[in-house]
Amino acid sequence: MNTFKNTISILLFLLGIQFGKAQNISVDEGYTPQDLVEDILINSTCANVFNVSVSGGNFATGEKSFGYFDGTGTTFPFQNGIILSTGKINNAPGPNSYLSDDGGNMGWNGDSDLNDALGLSNTFNATILEFDFIPLGNRISFDYIFSSEQYLSNPSSNQCNYTDGFAFLLKRNGETSYQNLAVVPNTNIPVKVNTVRGSGTICPPANQAYFDAFNDTNHPTNFNGQTKILKAESDVIPGETYHIKLVIADEGNYRFDSAIFLGGGSFNFGIDLGDDRLIATGNPLCPGETLTVDATQVGATGYQWFQNTNPISGATNPTYNITSAGEYTVNIFYGTTCSPPSETLKIEYAESLVINQNSFTECDADADQDGKTVFNLDNIKNLLFTNLPAGYVISFFEIPTNTTALPTSYTNTIPNNQIIYARIMNVQGCYSDYPVNLRVNTFDAVLVDETIGLCEDSILTLDAGSGFSTYEWNTIPPQFTQQITVNSGGIYEVTVTNVLNCPKTKTFTIEASGIATIENVAINDFQENNTATIEISSASLGDYEFSLDGVNYQDSNIFNNLNAGEYTVYVQDKKGCGIVFETFYILDFPKYFTPNGDGYNDTWFIKNLDKRNLENSVITVFDRYGKLLKQISGVSEGWNGTFNGNLLPSNDYWFEIKLTNGKSVKGHFTLKR
Repeated sequence: MNTFKNTISILLFLLGIQFGKAQNISVDEGYTPQDLVEDILINSTCANVFNVSVSGGNFATGEKSFGYFDGTGTTFPFQNGIILSTGKINNAPGPNSYLSDDGGNMGWNGDSDLNDALGLSNTFNATILEFDFIPLGNRISFDYIFSSEQYLSNPSSNQCNYTDGFAFLLKRNGETSYQNLAVVPNTNIPVKVNTVRGSGTICPPANQAYFDAFNDTNHPTNFNGQTKILKAESDVIPGETYHIKLVIADEGNYRFDSAIFLGGGSFNFGIDLGDDRLIATGNPLCPGETLTVDATQVGATGYQWFQNTNPISGATNPTYNITSAGEYTVNIFYGTTCSPPSETLKIEYAESLVINQNSFTECDADADQDGKTVFNLDNIKNLLFTNLPAGYVISFFEIPTNTTALPTSYTNTIPNNQIIYARIMNVQGCYSDYPVNLRVNTFDAVLVDETIGLCEDSILTLDAGSGFSTYEWNTIPPQFTQQITVNSGGIYEVTVTNVLNCPKTKTFTIEASGIATIENVAINDFQENNTATIEISSASLGDYEFSLDGVNYQDSNIFNNLNAGEYTVYVQDKKGCGIVFETFYILDFPKYFTPNGDGYNDTWFIKNLDKRNLENSVITVFDRYGKLLKQISGVSEGWNGTFNGNLLPSNDYWFEIKLTNGKSVKGHFTLKR
């Protein structure tokens, strides 16, 4: 850090001193303490200041740690004022090119009052400006900036708590303890490097709203950083004597100088007219309200009130009745030459709100239609008034005495009609709660969704029902009639509204269907469990059921445990688009035969082979020893139980059927005499 600043200093010197002077503050050590206070800090004919004293560093060169500064033409926030430093003020002008690090080994002490104010015991190099004054008004204030080399832009972690200390100590004559005015606004925290610091370094930020910047080289002062303009202020008693002590010192050791810049002419002996009345702070004046402000001061010879810096004609009394918004001040005259300005009193008025709509209706969106539904209270807030200012905050409550606000999405608790209350939350005292009526309309008619089949090449009429105010179908383009006709499957929705303008939707699911096409009957016969599987074309659209008698239908397309014989299968579309049928044959061999000449079951043969185009199949019969007894065709009359004209005995016999489809069936049967 030090090497960088020294290098930059040399470069800037080479560029020319005059350029540097044009950009940086200048300092002057020639002012007397009395001049610094009366002519620079206060600069008012109303000042009653005495016992002024200044103390600082005893530098061998005669240089001072206090004096006047001029910031005219620079970017420094103050045009001029007083500088109090822990080092030589001649090191304060920019650029920020080297480390100001004065006050070592010269017996320059700290200050016990500063130690007491900040809870310290190790201050060094204290510069002190103090004086007595008698205020004319009831308030004093002045502006200041705290600058320090300890605002390091790239500190190490052990440097985060390095800080110098300062205090603006005030006490009334006769009091024993001081009040420190150099505090973070609205707190009791003393302003120091580690209590007002910005983000961007490893050190934690603190109250950064009041921190200005870490400075680069091109800065009007030779300090690494500074606060924004802060205001020191206090109530006082007019006519009493006060002592103020402005003190800054190094803490811990003399290293890393700091300075206080006091704004020229900023020390005001004014009067506090009271708290601002603002919408943002919740205390504006109500519509039509008058605020009487009393600026009466002992010894005053005249008054002049101002609104927005303009004198108010005829407003020359100590009191003034405010009836419109603006910024108000009053000049109080003490003789012919003294008229200190007051603090500014800012006045805002709450709007006279005009109701736009206070009744809101929703339809019950629930299936149970109980008269309760969800209201979006944010939408209601935006519609409630015609002239709601942007800064107004509205919350809603179920009853006026409630303090817990309703959620944004609110379901009414009283069916059909309920009153809730809108409350302006950030403007207190001007508005009562506004009643808001929530109304819920219901749709009591019951709409039942339907699923309907539509046969191929057919037209279907869909009817949403009568008695509704409007109809809207989801067709392309939309249709707005009670009935529509359709010729294709799909989901058809119709939204109907009743006389209360509440909607409900009915869904028609149209399932395209058609008569079946039987592609094949897959037969598995000559089995213990003969089966037939009905195969339907993939182009068939319907949902089908199956029957072997045309009466009793099943969802399965498989029939089991079929005996040999002729069958007719019926395939019916469940949506009523028609029935198709087809005949098929189950083949099987007889398990026995009785060739006794009674004309019944006298031969053994396979029925219906010709019906399956298997009439050319070859059937061979054997005895138990494999002896060929008979070979017959699929269309023969069968075997009569003889061999070479001789009757064979009752017994089991074997066979083989070689079907023309390539299948071979083997088995045995019984001959019974």
